[in-house]
Amino acid sequence: MNIYKQIEAEIQSASNIVITAHKSADGDSIGSSLGLLYFIEKLGKKATICHPDKAPDFLYWLDTSSIILMEESPKAVTSLFEEADLIFCLDYNATNRVGPEMQVLLEEATCKKIMIDHHLNPEDFPEIIVSEPTVSSTSELIVELIEQSGHLNLLDEKIGTPLYLGILTDTGSFRFNSVKPRTHEVLAKLLNSGVEHHLIHEKLSDNNTESRLRLQGFAMSEKLEILYDYNVAIISLSKEELAKYNYKKGDTDSLANLVLSIKGIKAAIVFTERDGIMKISFRSKGAENPVNMLAKENFNGGGHANASGGMSDLSVTETLEKLKEVIPNYFSKA
Repeated sequence: MNIYKQIEAEIQSASNIVITAHKSADGDSIGSSLGLLYFIEKLGKKATICHPDKAPDFLYWLDTSSIILMEESPKAVTSLFEEADLIFCLDYNATNRVGPEMQVLLEEATCKKIMIDHHLNPEDFPEIIVSEPTVSSTSELIVELIEQSGHLNLLDEKIGTPLYLGILTDTGSFRFNSVKPRTHEVLAKLLNSGVEHHLIHEKLSDNNTESRLRLQGFAMSEKLEILYDYNVAIISLSKEELAKYNYKKGDTDSLANLVLSIKGIKAAIVFTERDGIMKISFRSKGAENPVNMLAKENFNGGGHANASGGMSDLSVTETLEKLKEVIPNYFSKA
């Protein structure tokens, strides 16, 4: 029995299924969660999505009413975890990625857990693990689950739309080197299922607010610093600067990729002051310019070779100074 058939058998035998994803939801965690939920429902079973916190506003053109948030309804989420006989862990590889409150529930849950993820170095807390770091996204793996379990006939527009979104966002609109021939084969299956890809691009891209664009303009014109010796660009934004432009969750998500589009830049780092810490986004181009070890070894983070995250409990100025100090250790001189 292949692992996807095994997962389907677990779905069929479960009565109370909970689907989880990482804190600070992105397009892939939302997309894979909803795609899996709709697939499970097509199998005639019921499931509930429990996420740690709210997704960015620009993803709310999707119907996210089925997602219960730990930050808003902790009692309901706690009850669902206690009743669960199967928990899916999507798009994360360690229990601490779901935030401290949900981490306790996840680690105390005695039911079977299934990880479906594409990040490096997964922890071994689940009983069943699908870990494919070379695959573009967890959403792509959900399509594999649907097909390899023998249910491609169930794939329709409702299931496929969030999965297309997940692949789209986690590949930087198909520009990252995680996109393989198989990725395009999967995309073709989604289009054949009725997914209207042009509408997804429009809904994702054409929903900027004035304050978001003004914040991005300020960041690019006033806060961009380029280390020309290494062709690395950095943007730092304090809590006061974010507040000035009425910051909403997700407003700075595209900044690193925007900076990376500057001719000659091989890595972009954007960090923002939120919740008392600096949240850092690392992006880079090419296998010769990985950023995951920079994030892991210096900023309590990690992720993919060209797309990672981290954090710092230093001040804005101190974090910027630390970045400038360690960057020469990870990038060769131009």
